[in-house]
This record gives sequence, structure tokens and C-alpha cells, in this order.
Amino acid sequence: MRLCTALPALRVSAVALGLTVCAWLPAHGQRLDLSGYLDESGAITVQHQGDTVDPYFALQALLLAHAHGLDISGPAAAWSRWLAPRYQSTGRLDRHCKQAQRWQACKPADADDASLALWLAFLKTRPDTGLLTRRSAGRARQSLETLRNKHTGLYQVSWQVPVHLFMDNLEVWSVLPSPQLARAIQQTFWDASQQIYKVSTQTEHPHPQDAFYPDATAQLYPLLVRFPLIPGEALVHYQRWMARHRSAWLAQMDTDFAWGLIALLAWEHRDLDTVRCWQKKALPLRHGLHWIVTDEVVFQIVPLLPPSSATQDHCT
Repeated sequence: MRLCTALPALRVSAVALGLTVCAWLPAHGQRLDLSGYLDESGAITVQHQGDTVDPYFALQALLLAHAHGLDISGPAAAWSRWLAPRYQSTGRLDRHCKQAQRWQACKPADADDASLALWLAFLKTRPDTGLLTRRSAGRARQSLETLRNKHTGLYQVSWQVPVHLFMDNLEVWSVLPSPQLARAIQQTFWDASQQIYKVSTQTEHPHPQDAFYPDATAQLYPLLVRFPLIPGEALVHYQRWMARHRSAWLAQMDTDFAWGLIALLAWEHRDLDTVRCWQKKALPLRHGLHWIVTDEVVFQIVPLLPPSSATQDHCT
């Protein structure tokens, strides 16, 4: 079994990233522009003019924008009208594909636990308290609770896959924080001898493994969600990650994905040279195959920085 492949590799906690809002981010009230991602029906596609809707990515993008001061009211209202009835009728956050100009459920969620957590967080941002919103929130809470393993205290990927993923559980913790869940995460996934986090309880996934995704990206997750049990200082953890994985991240976007969320984390740590490098390498890919809706939101959050002579020599 391989849970960490293709587009799901980009799942990163937008909810908790929002907790790291800095005063030097864009002015509040700037409208989120999802032109080319939001269609006339209210669906938000993963990629520009795409034919795939994954609720996880749409929710991630909207929550990230909202948390960093962008006005999401227009896209959020359209998206809510599109997704809420579908969720309420099925109880699932399925992925959808466009077939004969209509959206049809075509795949289950990549991970029910993380998707449900983001859906709950999104519903909390909605200004109305209508019956559909209340019912959807109640149903999502109940569904998420059924994924919690009472013996481990952790959440499993889905009802069919009783596996615990490090990043998913951090994401649930960011929406439903509890000391008990935090301790269970740390005890299960932290490898003190290697000084890194395991990514999964899957026996099929070797540990440690030096793949960029999920192994390297998983080490950033505690920073993204402001996890309180990271051994050592958060800044040291960030600097260690950049020393080990920055080059691989910047190199892989030509063949994989831009991973704009890492650039946002660099911006929040005032690592401007790294932000410049990401903008230099990633922005020519904007709206292409290696750019997703979350990258578009990061593009609108982080201002374009002027080039630096020092940056040109340190982007590899």
C-alpha cells in the first residue's frame, strides 16, 4: 500500500499555517482572486482550468487565504454552495472529475481524517449559521470521531485503511487541539535516535527514508501547525530543514510541484533569500502542471521581492 503518491503529496496544513500570521503580510481585506480555478458552478479545481476537484486542496487554499487576511467571501460562498449539498447527501468529501461538462464523484478522499478536519475548520469561517451548515458540521465531527483509535489516541486515514499518518494527525490536532492527541503524536512518531519524525505507522513505508515527499516534508509539519512538542527551538528546526532539504525542494519543482507552502514558511521566518529563490524558479511555472490552487494563494499572500545578486548564486 502506498498512501503518499501523486497529488496527495501536496497535502499540508493550511489551517495551522494561518496561526502564524505576521503583521508584515498583505493588508487585510485584499480579495482572493481564483480566476481560472473557480468555475461558474462554484467548484474549485486543483489546477488552473483543471478537470479535477479535490475538496482537500480547495479547503486548504481558502483557509490559508482567510487566515492571512485575504477576503475569501466570494469564492467561499460559491464553494460552500457547491460542496455542502454534495457532502450532506453522501457524507463523504469525494474527489470529482469533469465528465461531459458535469462534475461527477470519481474517487474517494485521499485521506478522510485530514479532509474532514479542514471541512470543519472551513465551516467555522462561514458567517451564516444556517441549518445546512450546522448539519454538515455536526456530521463531520461525528465522522471524524469514528476515525479515532481509542487504543492509540490517533486518527486513522479512513474507515477502510486503519493506518496512522503523522501529517494527518498533526492536521487534525491543528483543528481539534488537545494535549492527549499531541502526546500520542509525539510518542508514536518521534524517533529520538534519528532525531526525525516517522511519517506513518505503515510497515510498508521504510523508516528512515530520504524521499523529499513524504519524508522530508513531514519534518516541516510540526512547524506548519505550531506543534508544541518539537524537540528544541522551532527556528533551529527550520534552519536544520533548510540546510538538509532546500536544494532538493527548489530542484524538484520542474518535475513535481512548486510547494508554495514551504515558501510561505520561509517568508514567515524572514528567510528572504529562500523566498526569492522560490519566486525565481516557481513563478515561471504559474498556472502550469506544477502549480496548484494552494500555490496560487501563496503567490497572492507573499509580495514579489526584488531580485538580489546574492540570491542568484544560492538558488541551487
